[in-house]
Amino acid sequence: MGVSIKWLKQYVDFDWSPAELAHRLTMAGIAVENIEEIESDTIMEMDLTPNRGDCLGLINLAREVAALSGGSLKIPELSLRENDEDINDYIKVEIDAPDLGPRYMARLVKNVEIKESPLWMQEALLAAGIRPINNVVDVTNYVMLESNQPLHAFDYNLLGADKRILVRRARRQEIFTTLDGVDRELNEDMLVITDGERAVALAGIMGGENTEIKDDTKHVLLESANFLAASIRRTSRRLGLRSDSSVRFEKGADINGVKYAVNRAAQLIQELAGGEVVGGICDVYPMPQPTLRIALRPERVNFLLGIELPVKDIEKYLSSLGLTMEWTEGQFIVEVPSYRPDITMEVDLIEEIARLHGYENIPASLPQGDTTQGGLNNYQYFRNRVKNVMARSLHEVINYSFINPNFADRLLLPVESPLRNIIKLANPLSEDQSVMRTLLLPGLLENITTNLARKNQNLAFFETGAVFYPVNNELPLEKLKLGAAVAGRSQSNWLKKQVDMDFYFLKGILEDLLWELGIRDYCFVEGQEASYHPGRTARLICQGQELGIIGEVHPLVLQNYDIKTRTCTFELDLDELFKQMVGKKMMESITKYPAVERDIALLMAADVTASRVLEVIKASGQELLQDLVVFDIYAGEQVPPGYKSMALKLTFQSAERTLTDAEINECIGKIMQDLQSQIKAVLR
Repeated sequence: MGVSIKWLKQYVDFDWSPAELAHRLTMAGIAVENIEEIESDTIMEMDLTPNRGDCLGLINLAREVAALSGGSLKIPELSLRENDEDINDYIKVEIDAPDLGPRYMARLVKNVEIKESPLWMQEALLAAGIRPINNVVDVTNYVMLESNQPLHAFDYNLLGADKRILVRRARRQEIFTTLDGVDRELNEDMLVITDGERAVALAGIMGGENTEIKDDTKHVLLESANFLAASIRRTSRRLGLRSDSSVRFEKGADINGVKYAVNRAAQLIQELAGGEVVGGICDVYPMPQPTLRIALRPERVNFLLGIELPVKDIEKYLSSLGLTMEWTEGQFIVEVPSYRPDITMEVDLIEEIARLHGYENIPASLPQGDTTQGGLNNYQYFRNRVKNVMARSLHEVINYSFINPNFADRLLLPVESPLRNIIKLANPLSEDQSVMRTLLLPGLLENITTNLARKNQNLAFFETGAVFYPVNNELPLEKLKLGAAVAGRSQSNWLKKQVDMDFYFLKGILEDLLWELGIRDYCFVEGQEASYHPGRTARLICQGQELGIIGEVHPLVLQNYDIKTRTCTFELDLDELFKQMVGKKMMESITKYPAVERDIALLMAADVTASRVLEVIKASGQELLQDLVVFDIYAGEQVPPGYKSMALKLTFQSAERTLTDAEINECIGKIMQDLQSQIKAVLR
């Protein structure tokens, strides 16, 4: 925002140089970024914090300068000459959505002459970065810069036959052409100004082509209104349309400043365009805003600031800002003017006192108090362990928690899938990031797509992140997940060859993680999920609890993500994984008795899974069976049709004695008996 010091001096007396003025304002929390000399004027570039939107108006900025310098404030006086007519005979105003537009005020100026503005007004507007248009439009912009109250001027003759202003919500897919000539599609969350039949302005943002001021305009209807900041911000962002007006409404305009602004504009139009002001103001204000009063305790001021400030100084600082107050029962009752929407509680008043006293005058002191040693809790330590293990084989990625709402269709999720029950963002950055994710898979597949497009062929990623599920009338349920995705082939060197990063490659990484976490009692069972390849998917089960899913991504899903190489992923619930984790053993005695290995080859039906075979053997072998490995599966010649051969290595060991052949044979006999009875497996 550019501020003309020459223009500013019309509202406040001060003797500071531009550099000193910039320094004083910056030290008081109103930052000045740059000072530029332009002919006979000096322009200050302001960098206002979001809470000080009131200083977008020169009069409010002059209040700050007056408080800092002690100079006198000069607000332009109003001297309107009204005719004997009544504005209610010319226009009717209704507000159909007071929650979005709490106040609307209108004045009518007749018989104006549209021409160029005087040079002094054009220079003032150009200094602020606004292009002069004509005397009427320039007045609305000039008063907006002066008072921080946006205004809009309608060609009265172009309004509908009923001469009626209706403030209402836009209709779904309603099309409105703004002053810049662009057709914009609106929705029910947006507020429009209508003439009872059609929209004539997008409330608080921009007027319409259908009622703009032109060279032949004779009668001007002035709008001065107040609109809900959140509504203007939301509409502006969704339409990608930002104006000087919307910026001011987004930061909070003065609901009681509408009257001064519309009268000031009518006065200037009368002076510059020869207009005739119709008597009266049409003011619709259904729910008047009460005056805010805040109790301020002097002892609280000194406690928070760490100084001993006399009561009279506190009163002096607040009075210099134009705040009125009364002393009662050992505290001030301060009346906050509506042009300061940033002051809502006692601590805000204390901040004002600190600014005016000068932050540099508050002594600095080191923090005092007991110190405690920090550290990670068990869950944080667990998360770090998971990341460290995964980082041995995969690259970590970090994706946004908000994604495109079409992810469910791209993943082929059924209509009834609970993963389609998503949380929509009220104020999304874009349509592609408008819902909260319910699983990590979309982001990981996007990572694969992006890298393949950049000719990176061998990819291995993992991510730990939150997913979100809606809960009725409560905050969303947030769960932490671990996901991984691989595609292509592994890296090779002189020690190892390249291998396909397929289901078994990713399963090996997952089993390495489970081993590191001390989880031994788990199994993989055949699973089915819409996003995964049928027959190449498994669910991870630990002590009867499902921890997640692993599998090859369905070809149609890969096609939806433009991935032309086989891709495997897994996704686990970290909270459930944490519950299953076993504490790491710091030491364990090593038995002095030797281990005995035996290999067996089994013949069984082809549909019997390896996990089922391992389950039966582990249950039968009991404490003497220390390890069990499948090292071969074969189906073909010498194996009957419908059957397969599975070779396993069994390791037996005791911590108390050397095992005899008889004991081992007894164990193997018991194992074979159980295999025969439970899954019809026999020795080959």
